[in-house]
Amino acid sequence: MLRADLLRSEIATTFRRWRTLVLLAVLAGVPVLVGVAVRIQTGRHAGGGGGPAFLAGIAGNGLFLVFTALAVTLPVFLPMAVGVVAGDALAGEAHTGTLRYLLVAPAGRTRLLCAKLVTVVAFCLAGTLVVALSALATGALLFPLGKVTLLSGTSISFGEGLLRALAIAGVVALSLLGVAALGLFVSTLTDSGVAAMATTVGLVLTAQILDGIPQLQAIQPYLFPHYWLSFADLLRDPVYLDGILRNLGLQALYAAVFGSAAWARFTTRDITA
Repeated sequence: MLRADLLRSEIATTFRRWRTLVLLAVLAGVPVLVGVAVRIQTGRHAGGGGGPAFLAGIAGNGLFLVFTALAVTLPVFLPMAVGVVAGDALAGEAHTGTLRYLLVAPAGRTRLLCAKLVTVVAFCLAGTLVVALSALATGALLFPLGKVTLLSGTSISFGEGLLRALAIAGVVALSLLGVAALGLFVSTLTDSGVAAMATTVGLVLTAQILDGIPQLQAIQPYLFPHYWLSFADLLRDPVYLDGILRNLGLQALYAAVFGSAAWARFTTRDITA
């Protein structure tokens, strides 16, 4: 059973690191940049008539900045940040020589690995919420708020729109589980935190590239980024759950496979540092 004191220690240590704080600050800055850019654009084109449709949506309702910011950060910024944290989880400890001392404590390798995984998942949630809250604050400051017109054309109240935004943030956070498990597995393979982070981020980018090549459509449904943007179906009435459930099922599969691989590697690894 996972010890609460071990989990608290791991989460506190991770979120106190300058690297983690910088990553969260960068994530918080993305919605601000998008909001300011849209504000400047709509200032040049009265009524928000210029630019793509989602820009006009932001100009008419600041809550749309939450949806847009999550769509912008999910393909690159969020998975890269998670990849950095996950890749450094064990390899960074080995590089600094603290991993051996952690294992001296009566935590055990399995409990330590579980604590690391839960910590990375906590960062997935924290990173997603930082983006959403920054976007909400920026949208409220720069644009009007009100009823939300869904992609299907139905209008809902601002309160219901907030609930849908929260649900979307939850789906986005869960969409990063595959990256978290993959990064943790890579972290068990090396004693270099930099190598583990670079490898994880490289694998994320490679999967994104493969998912964009039309000739590889036969394998694309099995790539973890393939259904990431399915959260947009929460902005329909009625909600389309097919893509969302496929996404969550795929993330659970990746988490199970690479989580098990990380456990098998870490529990049999000769810790020398």
